[in-house]
Amino acid sequence: MTRRFIARLLLPLLGAASIAALSAQDAPVPKPPERPAIPEDVVGDEHVREEYGVNQFTTPSIRKLFDMLNNVGKLRFDSLKRPFTDKTPADRVVVAMGLGTLIADGFLIVQCERVEEMESVGRAMIKYGKALGAGNRMNKHTGSLFEYSLKGNWQDLRVELAKTQSDVEAEMVMLRDVDIAHLISLGGWLRALEIATKSISENYAEEKTRQLTRRDIAEYYMMSLDSLHPRIMKNPSLVEIRKGLEGMLPLLDVPEGKSLKLEEVKALYQKASAICHIITDKMNG
Repeated sequence: MTRRFIARLLLPLLGAASIAALSAQDAPVPKPPERPAIPEDVVGDEHVREEYGVNQFTTPSIRKLFDMLNNVGKLRFDSLKRPFTDKTPADRVVVAMGLGTLIADGFLIVQCERVEEMESVGRAMIKYGKALGAGNRMNKHTGSLFEYSLKGNWQDLRVELAKTQSDVEAEMVMLRDVDIAHLISLGGWLRALEIATKSISENYAEEKTRQLTRRDIAEYYMMSLDSLHPRIMKNPSLVEIRKGLEGMLPLLDVPEGKSLKLEEVKALYQKASAICHIITDKMNG
C-alpha cells in the first residue's frame, strides 16, 4: 500500500496540504530486521517448508542441536533430570522457551531409555502446545511418543520429537507468530547444553568437550533475540537470558577443535544452568 493511496484514504481528515506532504514522501516502508543465518550443520531438511513459502523463518533443527547428546557418553538420568510441573505459565514467551526445554527433556528420556518418564513430559508438552495455539499438532505427536516409548522404539521416538518442533514451528508461522518458533528452539538448545555440560563435567573426557565450543550457535541466538518484535525483546526473562548468553560467549570463544579443561566445562555448565533456571523458575511459578 503506497503513501499516495493512504493519503487518499485519509482525505477527509488531513486536508489537501497534508496530502501533498504525504505524496512527496514516496520512500519505501522500512523492512523488519533480517534473521541471522542459521549455522549450516544445524539446518534440518524438515525445516524446508516450500508449502508455506516461509523458508526465511525456519529455526535450527532441534534434532541436530541434540546430536551433541549422542556424543557425550552414557547419560545418568537421575543426575540430569529436573523438576517441572505441567502448570502452564501466563507468559507466552516463557511457554515457548519452556516447550523447547520439555522437548530436550524428551531427548534425555530417549537417550536414557526411561519409558516411565515420557508420560509426564508428554502431558506437559500438550498443555504448552495448547497455550501456544498448536494443541492439535501436539496431540498428534504425543500420542505417538507414548506408543513408541511403551514399545521401546527409541529411534522413532527421536524422529517424533524432532517432528514436534517442526509442526509447532509451522503452526506458529501460519499464525504469524514466528518469534515464538525461534524461542522454542532457543529453549531446547539451552536445556541440551545444560545436560551435555553437566554430563561431561561428571565424567570428563577431553575429546567430548570439542563439540561444546559452538560460539556460532550462541551468537545466532543472540542475534535472533535482537530481531524479535520490540515488545517481546523487553520481556524481563528474555533480557536476563540475553545477558546470560553474553556472559557465556567468552567460554565458547576458543579455536575450532580445541578441547576444554574440566574447570572450563564446569564453568560453562554453571552459565548454561543459570540461564535454564530462569526458564524453569518461571515454568514452575
